Amino acid sequence: MTQLTGNRGAAEDIAQETLLRAWRNRDSLAGREGSVRAWLFTVAHNLAVDLMRGRRAHPVGDEGWDGVLLPARDHADAVVAGAVLLPALRRLSLEHRTVLYELFYRRSSVAEAAVSIGVPPGTVKSRAHYAMRALRAELVPSA
Repeated sequence: MTQLTGNRGAAEDIAQETLLRAWRNRDSLAGREGSVRAWLFTVAHNLAVDLMRGRRAHPVGDEGWDGVLLPARDHADAVVAGAVLLPALRRLSLEHRTVLYELFYRRSSVAEAAVSIGVPPGTVKSRAHYAMRALRAELVPSA
């Protein structure tokens, strides 16, 4: 499932949701003539497809980090993003901002980000690691 989603966390969520749906439909599955395994694979596949479609459905503007970072869940999230996170992101290098934009704002996989940016996947991973490290240093006050 990780190959399909490109993300271990998403794969775990899909597996959990698949098992939850199986539990909710246990009565209909018990008397089922067909394979329960096939039903589970179908549900998991459909959930993965829905996830991938959802990723592509989020429009991305040309404004990049100057626009809204992520859809805010509430007013407090919007205030934090505007007052703290965006200025910290602007202090990162262009390479680091670009990688974070691709991976977190556009929700691209490492492979998709590598193609979009025009660098190897290993470079995307390395830049993401150092970008998060730099961002953490910006946001977390030193002891």
